[in-house]
Amino acid sequence: MSETRTISVIVTGRVQGVSYRAWTQSEARARGLAGSVRNRDDGTVEAVFSGAPEAVAEMAALCRLGPPGARVTDVAARDGGDVPRDGEFRILRD
Repeated sequence: MSETRTISVIVTGRVQGVSYRAWTQSEARARGLAGSVRNRDDGTVEAVFSGAPEAVAEMAALCRLGPPGARVTDVAARDGGDVPRDGEFRILRD
């Protein structure tokens, strides 16, 4: 049985309107991670990553860069978060 780590991150800066969610989904799927990403009303982006601890750590580090056009000023991470039961990584639109 393999170890799984789950984290939630809040990304602050110019992260909406720059394809941050699509970029996050692509990068997370490339690393075999489950979870989700969504825009929040306050202008931040929230994501949950779950999978191999090394891949989760790599994704958290990548969130500090983001896609071209993004200007990340902070990434706050904490352990835990809700993960889709089907193991997919999806963009939430709510």
